[in-house]
Amino acid sequence: MKAAGKRILIITICLMMFLVFFSPEADGKQQSESKFNMSYAYFGDSSSYTDHVDNTKNTLNEIAPNYFNIDKSGNLSITPALNEKFIDDMHKRGVRVVPFISNHWDRSAGQAALNNRKKLVSDLADVINTYDLDGINVDIENVTEKERELYTDFVRLLREALPTGKTIAVAAAANPYGFTTGWHGSYDYNGLSKYSDYLMLMSYDEHYQNSKPGPVSSLSFSRKSIEYALKEVPKDKIVLGIPFYGRIWKNNSDDFQGYGISIKQIEELIKNYKGVVSFDDKSKTPYAVITIGKKDLKPSVYGNTLTNGTYTIWFENEESIKHKLELVQQFDIKGTGSWSLGDESESTWDYYKLWLNGCYFNDAEGHWAADYILSAFQSDLITGMSENTFKPDEPLTRAQVAVIMVRLLKYEAYADRINSFDDTVGHWAQADIDTARRNGIINGVGDNLFEPEESVTREQMAVIIDNILKQRTEPEPEVNSNQDFSDVTVKSNPWSYRAIVTLKQYGIISGFDDGSFKPTQALARAEMTVLTDKVSKFIEQ
Repeated sequence: MKAAGKRILIITICLMMFLVFFSPEADGKQQSESKFNMSYAYFGDSSSYTDHVDNTKNTLNEIAPNYFNIDKSGNLSITPALNEKFIDDMHKRGVRVVPFISNHWDRSAGQAALNNRKKLVSDLADVINTYDLDGINVDIENVTEKERELYTDFVRLLREALPTGKTIAVAAAANPYGFTTGWHGSYDYNGLSKYSDYLMLMSYDEHYQNSKPGPVSSLSFSRKSIEYALKEVPKDKIVLGIPFYGRIWKNNSDDFQGYGISIKQIEELIKNYKGVVSFDDKSKTPYAVITIGKKDLKPSVYGNTLTNGTYTIWFENEESIKHKLELVQQFDIKGTGSWSLGDESESTWDYYKLWLNGCYFNDAEGHWAADYILSAFQSDLITGMSENTFKPDEPLTRAQVAVIMVRLLKYEAYADRINSFDDTVGHWAQADIDTARRNGIINGVGDNLFEPEESVTREQMAVIIDNILKQRTEPEPEVNSNQDFSDVTVKSNPWSYRAIVTLKQYGIISGFDDGSFKPTQALARAEMTVLTDKVSKFIEQ
């Protein structure tokens, strides 16, 4: 075998060994593409936008700040929020900046913009190129079916005017009931999808200001919105809108009938006024009831002061958002969008990326290795201990390693009493252990024992990888003693020292912040997923 071919085999074995956790279903499928996630930035000081993005913990692909408004004459108006440093900072983070342009529900301004579409498109193209923006998100609302063709033509002109690679998105009214008139009728889903990269379904405001109390976005409302869109739009161009807000109604009063309120402020109201939260099983959304007494401090909602009385608030929480994220997987649509960034609960981003991508391990939420766990899960090469648990801190056993290696090398596993260890006869993994031993993949611990249920240590895994490398790498690398860990020496680790130091040189393994390696510590499942990332980087070198 030539050196190049040997290296490919080495790399393949190393990568898969760390990716795979024993499972009868694990079959080495290609890694699935992560689902798309964008959010709008509108409320608050624009100087806080960077912090809002950073709080998403690398979950966001695209941010749509309010950089462009439409004036009464239908012309482009640049808002004070436009910030070149923010654009540059986002690009350094790998986040695309696709600002939205809006008429903010002003029908006459929206109609003027569509009648003025050629000039508006030209002005937008100039400013997008000038500021190195990544595209445009069109949010013209409250026009009618009379503007339907003009709206589609506006998006067509944008597609023609913007360079290849620039995103064109359209924020479209959710239409679960198939309305053809009014502002719902202004969106030609099929026509718009031909010229845009995606439609962001505004699947919220099911109940709205001055409507009767009810959920902002019930699960059935979101589901029906997707089902309707799928009749006209390819699934990979559908983005499900998720509200980071709720609405508040004052009971037995004409005041505060459905005012919008952020999830963060709702949580504060519930805490400060000892609100009672219930979960409506029909809509799969929560609601809270709070009572403000005469002597209580009167809070405000977007500048409107709440008075004495009892209020009902319909909103979104972790449970309701998770239900909506499941829809992305059920319908295999492009991903999600949210209105608006900074209004969500702080814990949202602990679970969002996992659930968006169909990874429902509750014990991985907020875990330091969550991104690595998701990456390995998406490769279809690991499974959890159950549908909802991964047990990231649980160690890997020696028997599981034997099974992994035999399957990766595609050996036909069969029990062979001659090659059996005394403590593996009748073991669930005997065939794989015997096969691994027969092919020189594993060794015992002495006295013809294997200890199949013992945990694999960090130094044992280092030796396994190093053995594979030095058998197939020509020439073997020289050991650099400058790569020592504080707790790894030739004297204390005579059989594993070389392997540990060599793999550190390769950048495949690393130690802890205190400079130690902890060679005898069991290798946790989460650590295994991190090593996957290290091996991937090694491959790319």
